[in-house]
Amino acid sequence: MQETPSPPVQRPQTKRLLTPTENTPTASIFKRREQAIDLANRFEGFCRVPKSDPDRAYPYVCPAGFWTIGYGHLCDAKHPPINMEEGEAYLAADMAEALRATLRYCPVLATEPEGRLAAIVDFTFNLGAGRLQASTLRRRVNQRDWAGAAQELRRWVYGGGRVLPGLVLRRVSEASFLLASGQTGHGLMAGE
Repeated sequence: MQETPSPPVQRPQTKRLLTPTENTPTASIFKRREQAIDLANRFEGFCRVPKSDPDRAYPYVCPAGFWTIGYGHLCDAKHPPINMEEGEAYLAADMAEALRATLRYCPVLATEPEGRLAAIVDFTFNLGAGRLQASTLRRRVNQRDWAGAAQELRRWVYGGGRVLPGLVLRRVSEASFLLASGQTGHGLMAGE
């Protein structure tokens, strides 16, 4: 019996421009999104299911009840397995989307230190742009009320109707990035 080839792996759409032209202010922000990717990576990791195939990730249901693959990329339950390189491509595309949404809803972050931007981009990546758009967190950020924004972050710890310890740690980390950035660092536009 001949083995049926598995369906091709769906990659993030490449038609979408992930990084803007090098001479724009937004280009500077895209270059410096690495802190946000590192933060997301710390809490997401490259989830490999099953362990019998350690080089690839398979779809799984996250603690909040959504089908996910790789580094927290939302997918269909029938998504084909991906390798780490494909997972990193999904992560980069998802983070670029989260960055765009964050700056659309919180434009003040374009001139704030990178840590503040990273904290809110990670929040947006984790919970979605809709949650940021409709939140008190957004209002606090746009008012530059960093203590109030940190307090709001700590409220977003529920998944599937229960407090998730991983979300508690993630929000504490985001809040610390938000508050620590006020003491050190430079705005994203400084020195460009």
